[in-house]
Amino acid sequence: MRIVLQLEYNGAHFCGWQSQSDRCGVQDALEAALSIVAGEPIRVHAAGRTDAGVHAFAQIVHFDTRACRPTQAWIRGTNAHLNEHVSVLWANEIEDDFHARFSALERQYRYLLLNHSVRPGLNAGRVSWFHAPLDVARMQEGARLLQGEHDFSAFRAAECQAHSPIRNLRTIQVARESGMIVFDLAANGFLHHMVRNIVGSLVYVGKGKHPPDWIGTLLASRDRKLAAPTFSADGLYFSGVRYDERWKIPETGREILLP
Repeated sequence: MRIVLQLEYNGAHFCGWQSQSDRCGVQDALEAALSIVAGEPIRVHAAGRTDAGVHAFAQIVHFDTRACRPTQAWIRGTNAHLNEHVSVLWANEIEDDFHARFSALERQYRYLLLNHSVRPGLNAGRVSWFHAPLDVARMQEGARLLQGEHDFSAFRAAECQAHSPIRNLRTIQVARESGMIVFDLAANGFLHHMVRNIVGSLVYVGKGKHPPDWIGTLLASRDRKLAAPTFSADGLYFSGVRYDERWKIPETGREILLP
C-alpha cells in the first residue's frame, strides 16, 4: 500500500532533506524510523528538497510498504523513533498513482526576517535578522515585479541542477507583523536558493540601496552576479504543497508562532 504523511522539522539539526552517506539528512532519520515500524526497509519521496538549515512545517512525503499498520502506528510509532527535531503530524493511506513530488501543483515557502537593531536570542536559528530599518512598501513594490512566469536565472544558485530556469511565481507577499517581516511565496517550482536570493535582493531595496524597479532590471538581466548575496537559511520554511482536490490533502501544517 502507499502511505502519505506530513511532517515538520527544525532544519538547523540536519544537513538538509536529502539522504547523505553520513545519514545526516531528514530523509535518513525518517526512513530509519519508518523501517522500524514497518519491519522492512522503507524509501520515502518528498514534495520538496530543503537545504541545510531550512525548516518545514508542511512537508509532504509518501512511501510504499507491504506492512499493514493502523494509522496511529505510522504517526506515534514513527515519532517514537525520531529525535525531537522532526515529527510526523498525520498519515493516511492513498492511491498508488499519487506521488508527493510529481503530483504537486504548487509549492509554498515562508521566510521570517527579524527587522530589529538587536539580533535574536530565543529565536536564533529559527528566524533571519537584519539590523537596519527596512521600508516594506518599497519591498512590496519590487516584489510585484517578480510575480508571474519568468526566467529566474538572476536568483538561481550556481550549483542549481534544474533543467530550466523558467518558473511561475504565482504569489509573493511581503508584510510586516510586529518586528518581523514575513515573505510568502508560492510557485509551480523553485530553483536552488531562489527564495533566499529573492529575499536578499528585496532587502537591498528595503534599505534604500536600490529603487524598487531594480528588481525588474535584475530579473531581465538573468545575471546572478548582479543580485544581492544569498540570505541566511535560518528564516526559511517549507510551508505547504497544493495538490488536486481528489487527493484530499491539507495545504498547510502547524504554522509557527513567533513574537
